[in-house]
Amino acid sequence: MRRRKFIMLLGGTATWSLAVRAQQTPKLRRIGAIFAGNPNDPRGRVNVTAFAEALRALGWEEGRSIQVEYRWGGGDPGRIERFAKELVALESELIVGVTTLVARALQHETRSIPLVLVNVTDPVGSGFAAKLARPGGNSTGFIDLEDSLGGKWIELIRELAPRVNRVGMLFNPDTAAALDYYLPSSQAAARRLGVELVMGGVRSAGEIELFVGQVARSQDSAIAVMPDSFPGTHRDTIVSLVNQRRVPTIYPWRYMTVAGGLLSYGVDPVEAFRRAPTYVDRILKGEKPADLPFQLPTKFELVINVKAAKALGLEVPPSLLARADEVIE
Repeated sequence: MRRRKFIMLLGGTATWSLAVRAQQTPKLRRIGAIFAGNPNDPRGRVNVTAFAEALRALGWEEGRSIQVEYRWGGGDPGRIERFAKELVALESELIVGVTTLVARALQHETRSIPLVLVNVTDPVGSGFAAKLARPGGNSTGFIDLEDSLGGKWIELIRELAPRVNRVGMLFNPDTAAALDYYLPSSQAAARRLGVELVMGGVRSAGEIELFVGQVARSQDSAIAVMPDSFPGTHRDTIVSLVNQRRVPTIYPWRYMTVAGGLLSYGVDPVEAFRRAPTYVDRILKGEKPADLPFQLPTKFELVINVKAAKALGLEVPPSLLARADEVIE
């Protein structure tokens, strides 16, 4: 009899121990994330690393308290749509969507799963939010552009290359989801400066080469690379071609200037990946995206590559150098 009571007591203790352990083990939360680029792109890895490190700093450790299902769109709208369906079907608690193209695919698939959107443009105009201050739906996040940037790119390339009176706008029609947002300011600046804009929709490396060749036929021409996932994944091709054909070119991101480009003006795209986990943390702890405001960029940076300018026979005006956040010698 005593042996039976001992066994029952031992079994009860084991059950209690397992229950306590289960209470102490944090629930593994599952979220999804769709990045627009390629997993083998160094820039993409930098973004993921910044995102994961910021999550860990908030107490969310991969494999212990959180599981992130990463997907890479590779700039392919069809693949992005498939991944959006897949992550919604997995019943993710929250999905991070990078770029406006990804955000649109996710919004098409769900209006209930919370979405944290990173480096998106014009959330109100794109239908992601009723207002920036109070989005009102299932989306919130971090904006990468202001509509005035389109005009700024035209002004800057003209200031550095005064002879320019024709600018080719390089973009992919399938992935440049926010083109209409900043195009009006580009057109206004072009009219004011007497510059002709030439729309260059390209979908492949071969089409990039054809467009650059067409622009290069005129010595008074330049190129403005529009911000979307396609030129980001083809940055080496673009930088190499415009430098070979001696076409002054302005880019939306610093890393393209570091890669040998002439100049760039825009936000630091990595910064949003450091900031996004704060919203992931707040939503997983019970807050609603409807109440979390879309956040505007905190800083724009002008980067000039003096070496590239010299190779193109351009002298950077002192006034432009004085305004630069970074000068690459």
